[in-house]
Amino acid sequence: MENLHLDRRRFLRQSFAFSATALWASRHGLAKVMPKDPAAAELLMLGDWGYLNPAAQQVVAKGMADYTLREKLKPQALLMLGDNWYEALEGGVDSERWKSGFEEMYPKNVFDCTAYAVLGNHDYQCFPDSKVEAELEYSRRGHSRWTMPAKWYTFEFPKKNPLVTFIALDSNMPHPIAPRKDGKPTIDFTLTEEERIAQLAWLEAELQKPRKTPFTVVIAHHPVFSDGPHGDHKILIRDWDPLFRKYGVHAYLAGHDHDLQHLEFEGHPTTYFLSGGGGADLYDLKVDPTVRGPYAHKVYGFSRLSVTPKKLTLQHLDGDGRLLHAIDKTPEGKLTVLS
Repeated sequence: MENLHLDRRRFLRQSFAFSATALWASRHGLAKVMPKDPAAAELLMLGDWGYLNPAAQQVVAKGMADYTLREKLKPQALLMLGDNWYEALEGGVDSERWKSGFEEMYPKNVFDCTAYAVLGNHDYQCFPDSKVEAELEYSRRGHSRWTMPAKWYTFEFPKKNPLVTFIALDSNMPHPIAPRKDGKPTIDFTLTEEERIAQLAWLEAELQKPRKTPFTVVIAHHPVFSDGPHGDHKILIRDWDPLFRKYGVHAYLAGHDHDLQHLEFEGHPTTYFLSGGGGADLYDLKVDPTVRGPYAHKVYGFSRLSVTPKKLTLQHLDGDGRLLHAIDKTPEGKLTVLS
């Protein structure tokens, strides 16, 4: 088993025409903006955005809006990759933070599209209560772009003539937690073991369904593999990664580590793309991207997905909307690093 995990961590250097110069340029935001494909469906994504001190979130959100207007994009969806609310969400579903931290932070006049959300660990965390039910209820009210019909769900993108089947998961795996300091009963702010098992069975059932779209993408909060301080996730490696391999998932999108990453592994069909620079304090990387990559950068920013029937393009952009890193992937799995 240990050898298998080592194989999964091995970066397939031979697959990429990715020079040291290109790595340096992408790290420093010197790559040019990629030309827009008018035939592509577009969405933008970010994780770890709902920080109680919104200063960095405001910078990234403004940069994302400015970039959208400057490039004349019309995003057909947003992906909110978890840690949507840090600390207290006073008032729950009626909290003022919904207006200031989501509705106005990512304004509808720029992002007039569905915002698909998944749950992060801080959404479960008790300050003093979990925010999970409030996020689900806010979606059920149906008055907002905020969309979270369940802890795990699926949707097709774009809604008309879909090209990607998205599977949205809850990556908050059961684990022991410390007792509450106030002496009240401890609440386990994760999935229960029964929910973990049920979600896993549901995931495989979804992956087994005949493909109606050229691409299949899974989204959740925690990365399966990460060069950041949280490292690789043992439970997700055990439970999810074999299914991604078996059913040829094209990409896995996550956040949790506060940086931007892209990881590839030898013989693996899945691109691991991490977008955790939405506004929370940044983290130092644990693994240099020259060791396992091709890309990782401690930087605020967001990410973009563009898709046509023939290719899926993923881009990392900094808080000012400058291109840092980009790749193309075909339905057959051929990967090209563009910058």
